[in-house]
Amino acid sequence: MQTRRNFIEKLSLSALAVPFLQLDSWGQPKHGLFYEGPVLRVALMGLGSYATRVADAMKDCKKAKLVGAISGTPSKLPNWQKKYNIPASNCYNYSNFDDIKNNKDIDVVYVTTPNAIHHNNVIRAAAAGKHVICEKPMALNGKEGQEMVDACRKAGVKLLVGYRMHFEPNTLEIIKMRGNGEFGKLRFFNGLSGFRIGDPNQWRLNKELAGGGSLMDIGIYSINGARYMLGEDPIWVAAHETKTDPVKFKAGVDETIQFEMGFPSGAVASCLSTYNMNYLDRFYMVGDKGFAFLQPATGYGPIKGHTHKGELSFPHIAHQTIQMDEMAGIILENKNPIVAVDGNEGLKDLKIIDAIYKAVGTNSKVEVSL
Repeated sequence: MQTRRNFIEKLSLSALAVPFLQLDSWGQPKHGLFYEGPVLRVALMGLGSYATRVADAMKDCKKAKLVGAISGTPSKLPNWQKKYNIPASNCYNYSNFDDIKNNKDIDVVYVTTPNAIHHNNVIRAAAAGKHVICEKPMALNGKEGQEMVDACRKAGVKLLVGYRMHFEPNTLEIIKMRGNGEFGKLRFFNGLSGFRIGDPNQWRLNKELAGGGSLMDIGIYSINGARYMLGEDPIWVAAHETKTDPVKFKAGVDETIQFEMGFPSGAVASCLSTYNMNYLDRFYMVGDKGFAFLQPATGYGPIKGHTHKGELSFPHIAHQTIQMDEMAGIILENKNPIVAVDGNEGLKDLKIIDAIYKAVGTNSKVEVSL
C-alpha cells in the first residue's frame, strides 16, 4: 500500500524533475536552472568598472566562474581577491602575466582593458595557451584584428568578442521572427547610439588609447545591430562627422558621426553615433510585412521592445550572466550561438569602422569587402 509519505516523496521528485525539461523558444535550457557539467574558469584582465560589472554578474552563472584577476595596477588585486574569493596564485600583473601559461586552473582570459591594449593582451593570452574573450571593439583597426584572429588560430585557442546583445532574449526574438519571414522583405534599419560623455581626461577621449571617439565605443552597437537585425553584411558605407567642441574632442576623436550602410538585399541603414547627446539607444527595423522596435536597444537593461505583433516582454537577467554562461558552452562544448561572437565577427565590425572613418575623411561612399 502506498503511504502518504511515499506519495509526497514521489510528487516532490516529479516537481524537481520538471525544470530539467524546460526549454526556451530556441530549444535551449532556460537560464538559472540546475546544472551539472563543465565550468569555464575565467580570469578578468583590466579591473575597471566594466570588469566589476562582469564579475558581479558572474556570481549568478552556472557554467562560468571567476577564478583569476590581472591588472596593470597591482594594488587593486588584494581587494579583488577578498571580494570575489580569488586565490593569490591566480592573480597577475602586466609584467608577469605570461606566467599564466603554467596555471592549469584558468581556462580563459577576458580582456576588458582600453582598446589600444587589446591587441597585445589577446596575443599574449593566446601564446600562453588560453582561450580569449575580448571586449569590443576587438582592436583599433582591421589589420590588428586580423593579427589577433590569426594568433589565436595558430595557438589553437578560441577567440570570442563580448557581444552581450547576441544573447539578449528580446533581441533574439526579433532575429527569430526575421528568420521566419515575419517582417517580409526588409527595407530599412535605423540605429541611434549615444550619450553625453563626462570626464574630458578619461581614456575614451584619448586617441592613443581609444583609437577614435564615439564610433569606437558606442557607435559599434549600431554597426553590429544593423548586421544582426537585418541578417546580412553591408557592401558600402557613407559618413559625415560633426564636431562642436574641438577642445574636448581633439583631432582623431570623433564627437558625432552620421553614417549609412547599404546591404546586398537593397536594405539601407541610417545610424548616428555620438558622445554629445543623451537618450540615444534605439533600433528600428521595417519590412514589407512588419516592424521591430527596441528602446533601450543595447543598454544594460532591461531592454524594451515592440513589433507589429505587440510588446516583447521577456524577463530581464543581467546580460553578462547570460553571456558568460553561453560563452562557456561555446568554449567547452563547441556550441554554436544563434548570432556569431567569434573573432571573425569582431573583425567584420573593425573593417566597417575602418571604412566609415575613410568615408568621413574622403567625403565619399566607400565599398566594404568582408
